[in-house]
Amino acid sequence: MPALPFLRIAAAAALSCLAVNAAWADATLDRIKQRGKVSIGVLVGGSLFGSIDPVTQQLVGWNPDLARDLAKRLGVEAELVPVQPSNRVQFLQQGKVDLLIASMEYNAERGELLGHAPTPFYRVGGTAAVLKRSGIAKWDDLRGKTVCASQGSSYVKPLQEQYGAQVRGFKTSAESLLALRGGQCVAAVHDATLIHPLVRSNADWTDYAAPIPAEILPAPSVVWTRKGETDTIAAVDKIVQEWHRSGWLIATEKRLGITPPQPLLPELQARFKNAS
Repeated sequence: MPALPFLRIAAAAALSCLAVNAAWADATLDRIKQRGKVSIGVLVGGSLFGSIDPVTQQLVGWNPDLARDLAKRLGVEAELVPVQPSNRVQFLQQGKVDLLIASMEYNAERGELLGHAPTPFYRVGGTAAVLKRSGIAKWDDLRGKTVCASQGSSYVKPLQEQYGAQVRGFKTSAESLLALRGGQCVAAVHDATLIHPLVRSNADWTDYAAPIPAEILPAPSVVWTRKGETDTIAAVDKIVQEWHRSGWLIATEKRLGITPPQPLLPELQARFKNAS
Protein backbone atom coordinates (compact mmCIF):
# COMPACT_ATOMS: atom_id res chain seq x y z
CA MET A 1 0.00 0.00 0.00
CA PRO A 2 1.41 3.49 -0.83
CA ALA A 3 2.65 5.37 2.21
CA LEU A 4 0.33 8.40 1.91
CA PRO A 5 -3.02 6.51 1.77
CA PHE A 6 -1.80 4.28 4.60
CA LEU A 7 -1.02 7.32 6.74
CA ARG A 8 -4.42 8.80 5.97
CA ILE A 9 -6.13 5.58 7.01
CA ALA A 10 -4.07 5.41 10.20
CA ALA A 11 -4.90 9.02 11.03
CA ALA A 12 -8.60 8.40 10.42
CA ALA A 13 -8.49 5.33 12.63
CA ALA A 14 -6.78 7.29 15.40
CA LEU A 15 -9.40 10.04 15.20
CA SER A 16 -12.11 7.43 15.30
CA CYS A 17 -10.62 5.91 18.46
CA LEU A 18 -10.43 9.34 20.06
CA ALA A 19 -14.07 9.97 19.21
CA VAL A 20 -15.10 6.63 20.73
CA ASN A 21 -13.10 7.34 23.89
CA ALA A 22 -14.61 10.81 24.17
CA ALA A 23 -18.10 9.40 23.75
CA TRP A 24 -17.38 6.80 26.46
CA ALA A 25 -16.02 9.49 28.78
CA ASP A 26 -19.07 11.69 28.30
CA ALA A 27 -21.50 8.78 28.51
CA THR A 28 -20.34 7.42 31.89
CA LEU A 29 -21.71 10.21 34.04
CA ASP A 30 -24.81 10.38 31.86
CA ARG A 31 -25.48 6.68 32.41
CA ILE A 32 -25.08 7.07 36.16
CA LYS A 33 -27.62 9.90 36.17
CA GLN A 34 -30.03 8.09 33.85
CA ARG A 35 -30.18 4.89 35.87
CA GLY A 36 -30.14 6.79 39.18
CA LYS A 37 -27.40 4.60 40.59
CA VAL A 38 -23.61 4.55 40.77
CA SER A 39 -21.74 1.29 41.25
CA ILE A 40 -18.69 1.74 43.49
CA GLY A 41 -16.11 -0.92 44.28
CA VAL A 42 -15.09 -0.83 47.96
CA LEU A 43 -12.37 -2.80 49.70
CA VAL A 44 -13.66 -4.80 52.66
CA GLY A 45 -10.64 -6.03 54.59
CA GLY A 46 -12.13 -6.31 58.06
CA SER A 47 -10.87 -2.99 59.46
CA LEU A 48 -12.40 0.39 60.25
CA PHE A 49 -11.83 1.20 56.59
CA GLY A 50 -14.19 -1.52 55.40
CA SER A 51 -15.91 -4.51 56.96
CA ILE A 52 -19.19 -6.40 57.06
CA ASP A 53 -21.49 -5.73 60.02
CA PRO A 54 -22.12 -9.19 61.55
CA VAL A 55 -25.68 -8.27 62.53
CA THR A 56 -26.96 -6.41 59.46
CA GLN A 57 -24.52 -7.91 56.92
CA GLN A 58 -24.13 -4.38 55.54
CA LEU A 59 -20.82 -2.93 54.37
CA VAL A 60 -19.57 -0.44 56.95
CA GLY A 61 -16.49 1.70 57.55
CA TRP A 62 -14.53 4.46 55.86
CA ASN A 63 -14.66 3.23 52.25
CA PRO A 64 -18.41 2.36 52.31
CA ASP A 65 -19.27 5.65 54.08
CA LEU A 66 -17.37 7.68 51.48
CA ALA A 67 -19.00 5.73 48.66
CA ARG A 68 -22.52 6.31 50.00
CA ASP A 69 -21.92 10.02 50.53
CA LEU A 70 -20.41 10.38 47.07
CA ALA A 71 -23.53 8.82 45.55
CA LYS A 72 -25.76 11.08 47.65
CA ARG A 73 -23.95 14.18 46.45
CA LEU A 74 -24.25 12.96 42.86
CA GLY A 75 -28.00 12.68 43.46
CA VAL A 76 -28.16 8.90 42.89
CA GLU A 77 -28.30 5.66 44.87
CA ALA A 78 -25.13 3.82 45.86
CA GLU A 79 -24.54 0.25 44.76
CA LEU A 80 -21.56 -1.00 46.77
CA VAL A 81 -19.56 -3.87 45.32
CA PRO A 82 -16.94 -5.61 47.52
CA VAL A 83 -13.57 -5.89 45.78
CA GLN A 84 -10.13 -7.21 46.67
CA PRO A 85 -6.64 -5.95 45.73
CA SER A 86 -6.38 -8.85 43.28
CA ASN A 87 -9.48 -7.89 41.26
CA ARG A 88 -10.34 -4.23 41.88
CA VAL A 89 -8.59 -2.87 38.77
CA GLN A 90 -10.22 -5.51 36.57
CA PHE A 91 -13.66 -4.75 38.02
CA LEU A 92 -13.27 -1.11 37.02
CA GLN A 93 -11.75 -1.75 33.60
CA GLN A 94 -14.40 -4.34 32.73
CA GLY A 95 -17.26 -2.02 33.70
CA LYS A 96 -18.40 -4.09 36.69
CA VAL A 97 -18.16 -0.88 38.74
CA ASP A 98 -18.21 2.80 37.80
CA LEU A 99 -15.73 3.95 40.45
CA LEU A 100 -13.32 2.60 43.04
CA ILE A 101 -13.01 3.77 46.64
CA ALA A 102 -10.95 0.78 47.63
CA SER A 103 -7.90 1.80 49.68
CA MET A 104 -5.96 2.00 46.43
CA GLU A 105 -3.35 4.73 46.58
CA TYR A 106 -2.05 6.64 43.60
CA ASN A 107 1.18 5.65 41.86
CA ALA A 108 2.44 6.28 38.35
CA GLU A 109 1.83 2.71 37.17
CA ARG A 110 -1.81 2.80 38.23
CA GLY A 111 -2.11 6.28 36.73
CA GLU A 112 -1.19 4.82 33.34
CA LEU A 113 -3.99 2.26 33.56
CA LEU A 114 -6.80 4.26 35.11
CA GLY A 115 -8.17 7.75 35.57
CA HIS A 116 -8.68 9.35 38.97
CA ALA A 117 -10.00 12.43 40.73
CA PRO A 118 -6.83 14.44 41.40
CA THR A 119 -7.75 15.66 44.89
CA PRO A 120 -6.82 12.96 47.44
CA PHE A 121 -9.18 12.06 50.27
CA TYR A 122 -6.55 10.39 52.49
CA ARG A 123 -2.92 9.29 52.64
CA VAL A 124 -1.87 5.73 53.46
CA GLY A 125 1.37 3.77 53.61
CA GLY A 126 2.18 0.16 54.39
CA THR A 127 3.49 -1.37 57.58
CA ALA A 128 4.40 -4.84 58.77
CA ALA A 129 2.76 -7.01 61.40
CA VAL A 130 5.28 -9.35 63.02
CA LEU A 131 5.61 -11.47 66.13
CA LYS A 132 6.92 -9.38 69.02
CA ARG A 133 9.77 -11.86 69.50
CA SER A 134 10.79 -11.78 65.80
CA GLY A 135 13.54 -9.21 66.28
CA ILE A 136 12.36 -7.29 63.21
CA ALA A 137 12.64 -3.54 63.71
CA LYS A 138 13.27 -2.07 60.24
CA TRP A 139 12.45 -2.87 56.63
CA ASP A 140 15.95 -4.16 55.89
CA ASP A 141 15.39 -6.88 58.51
CA LEU A 142 13.03 -8.54 55.99
CA ARG A 143 15.85 -9.20 53.51
CA GLY A 144 15.82 -12.85 52.41
CA LYS A 145 12.77 -13.60 54.54
CA THR A 146 9.27 -14.66 53.46
CA VAL A 147 6.70 -11.88 53.67
CA CYS A 148 2.94 -12.19 53.13
CA ALA A 149 1.02 -9.55 51.16
CA SER A 150 -2.09 -9.16 49.03
CA GLN A 151 -1.93 -9.90 45.32
CA GLY A 152 -1.95 -6.61 43.43
CA SER A 153 -0.56 -4.65 46.39
CA SER A 154 1.75 -1.76 45.51
CA TYR A 155 3.98 -2.83 48.42
CA VAL A 156 5.14 -6.00 46.67
CA LYS A 157 7.60 -4.30 44.32
CA PRO A 158 9.57 -2.32 46.93
CA LEU A 159 9.55 -5.29 49.30
CA GLN A 160 11.19 -7.39 46.60
CA GLU A 161 13.42 -4.86 44.86
CA GLN A 162 14.41 -2.51 47.66
CA TYR A 163 14.39 -4.78 50.69
CA GLY A 164 15.05 -8.20 49.15
CA ALA A 165 12.05 -9.92 50.73
CA GLN A 166 10.54 -13.12 49.32
CA VAL A 167 6.89 -12.15 48.89
CA ARG A 168 4.00 -14.60 48.96
CA GLY A 169 0.84 -13.14 47.47
CA PHE A 170 -2.64 -13.95 48.74
CA LYS A 171 -6.03 -13.08 47.28
CA THR A 172 -7.14 -11.15 50.38
CA SER A 173 -5.50 -9.44 53.32
CA ALA A 174 -7.38 -11.81 55.63
CA GLU A 175 -5.69 -14.81 53.97
CA SER A 176 -2.31 -13.08 54.22
CA LEU A 177 -2.76 -12.36 57.93
CA LEU A 178 -3.94 -15.92 58.55
CA ALA A 179 -0.77 -17.17 56.83
CA LEU A 180 1.32 -15.00 59.17
CA ARG A 181 -0.38 -16.53 62.19
CA GLY A 182 0.22 -19.97 60.69
CA GLY A 183 3.95 -19.37 60.43
CA GLN A 184 4.09 -19.21 56.63
CA CYS A 185 5.88 -15.86 56.73
CA VAL A 186 7.71 -13.65 59.21
CA ALA A 187 5.65 -10.55 58.41
CA ALA A 188 2.43 -9.48 56.72
CA VAL A 189 2.62 -6.10 54.98
CA HIS A 190 -0.60 -4.18 54.42
CA ASP A 191 -1.99 -0.67 54.84
CA ALA A 192 -1.03 0.83 58.18
CA THR A 193 -4.72 1.64 58.64
CA LEU A 194 -5.40 -2.10 58.77
CA ILE A 195 -2.36 -3.27 60.75
CA HIS A 196 -2.19 -0.72 63.56
CA PRO A 197 -5.77 -1.15 64.88
CA LEU A 198 -5.37 -4.92 64.60
CA VAL A 199 -2.26 -5.24 66.77
CA ARG A 200 -3.33 -2.44 69.11
CA SER A 201 -6.82 -3.56 70.09
CA ASN A 202 -7.58 -7.09 68.84
CA ALA A 203 -7.21 -9.69 71.60
CA ASP A 204 -6.21 -12.37 69.08
CA TRP A 205 -3.16 -10.31 68.08
CA THR A 206 -1.57 -9.59 71.46
CA ASP A 207 1.58 -11.51 70.45
CA TYR A 208 2.07 -9.29 67.39
CA ALA A 209 3.26 -5.73 66.84
CA ALA A 210 3.97 -3.20 64.09
CA PRO A 211 7.48 -2.13 65.13
CA ILE A 212 8.74 -0.49 61.92
CA PRO A 213 8.17 3.25 62.42
CA ALA A 214 8.46 4.38 58.79
CA GLU A 215 5.62 3.49 56.41
CA ILE A 216 6.46 1.99 53.05
CA LEU A 217 5.25 3.96 50.00
CA PRO A 218 3.01 6.52 51.74
CA ALA A 219 0.77 7.81 48.97
CA PRO A 220 -2.51 9.69 48.43
CA SER A 221 -5.78 7.76 48.37
CA VAL A 222 -7.96 8.81 45.41
CA VAL A 223 -11.25 7.91 43.76
CA TRP A 224 -10.49 5.89 40.63
CA THR A 225 -12.30 6.01 37.28
CA ARG A 226 -11.65 4.52 33.88
CA LYS A 227 -9.10 6.31 31.73
CA GLY A 228 -10.29 9.47 30.01
CA GLU A 229 -13.63 9.85 31.79
CA THR A 230 -13.24 13.59 32.12
CA ASP A 231 -16.84 14.42 33.06
CA THR A 232 -16.94 11.82 35.81
CA ILE A 233 -13.53 12.90 37.11
CA ALA A 234 -14.61 16.55 37.28
CA ALA A 235 -17.85 15.71 39.12
CA VAL A 236 -16.11 13.44 41.63
CA ASP A 237 -13.23 15.85 42.25
CA LYS A 238 -15.69 18.64 43.04
CA ILE A 239 -17.26 16.41 45.71
CA VAL A 240 -13.89 15.44 47.22
CA GLN A 241 -12.94 19.12 47.48
CA GLU A 242 -16.24 19.83 49.24
CA TRP A 243 -15.53 16.96 51.66
CA HIS A 244 -12.36 18.81 52.63
CA ARG A 245 -13.86 22.30 52.62
CA SER A 246 -16.73 21.33 54.93
CA GLY A 247 -14.64 19.18 57.28
CA TRP A 248 -16.80 16.14 56.49
CA LEU A 249 -13.80 13.82 56.14
CA ILE A 250 -12.36 14.90 59.50
CA ALA A 251 -15.75 14.38 61.15
CA THR A 252 -16.12 10.95 59.53
CA GLU A 253 -12.64 9.90 60.65
CA LYS A 254 -13.48 10.94 64.22
CA ARG A 255 -16.90 9.25 64.17
CA LEU A 256 -15.36 5.95 63.05
CA GLY A 257 -12.64 6.15 65.68
CA ILE A 258 -9.76 6.03 63.20
CA THR A 259 -6.54 6.82 65.04
CA PRO A 260 -4.08 8.36 64.83
CA PRO A 261 -5.78 11.14 62.81
CA GLN A 262 -4.41 11.62 59.32
CA PRO A 263 -2.52 14.98 59.26
CA LEU A 264 -3.27 15.45 55.56
CA LEU A 265 -6.96 16.12 56.28
CA PRO A 266 -6.62 19.41 58.21
CA GLU A 267 -3.99 20.54 55.69
CA LEU A 268 -6.41 20.06 52.80
CA GLN A 269 -9.35 21.50 54.73
CA ALA A 270 -7.37 24.73 55.26
CA ARG A 271 -6.33 24.82 51.61
CA PHE A 272 -9.84 24.48 50.21
CA LYS A 273 -11.40 26.79 52.79
CA ASN A 274 -8.96 29.49 51.81
CA ALA A 275 -9.65 28.87 48.11
CA SER A 276 -13.43 29.25 48.45
